[in-house]
Amino acid sequence: MQRLVGTIGFTGKSAEEFFALLRGAGVECVVDVRQHRVGQLSGYAKHPDLEFFLKKIAKIAYVHEPLLAPTVELRKNYQESKDWAAYEKEYLRLLKERRVPRALGTSSWPKNIALLCSEPGPEKCHRRLAAELLALNWRAAGDDVEVRHLVTKCGKKERKLSIDSN
Repeated sequence: MQRLVGTIGFTGKSAEEFFALLRGAGVECVVDVRQHRVGQLSGYAKHPDLEFFLKKIAKIAYVHEPLLAPTVELRKNYQESKDWAAYEKEYLRLLKERRVPRALGTSSWPKNIALLCSEPGPEKCHRRLAAELLALNWRAAGDDVEVRHLVTKCGKKERKLSIDSN
């Protein structure tokens, strides 16, 4: 099966840019991998508003998957230390402890998904690590999987939508 595992963050994107990136990639379901979905800074991405916008306006399904969210302690340690290598190691250990991806029941997910978090880019975000783990698992099962980071590139005169693949 051909699969897409996209990643997207809402910070630094207008609602128009955010939904255009999802539609442009053919995303069928947004998998919210945030621990806290109701913060005031989330704007249009605040729960339950995001689920409403995705379903009613963009015709995209929504799932919250807390098994892919980091713990409060893990996030706090990273914010204090800024040690990405340590964060990455601990996050992957946490996923293994939670038996991810086996514990997720991803067989009910559509073939084109996007993992959502707040970070604008995937470089230092747990959604990238989760996407890579899911892709590795699906590839081992014989699927053809593309990991694609849905980001907005900012230029001096205009903002361009971009889809980075790896």
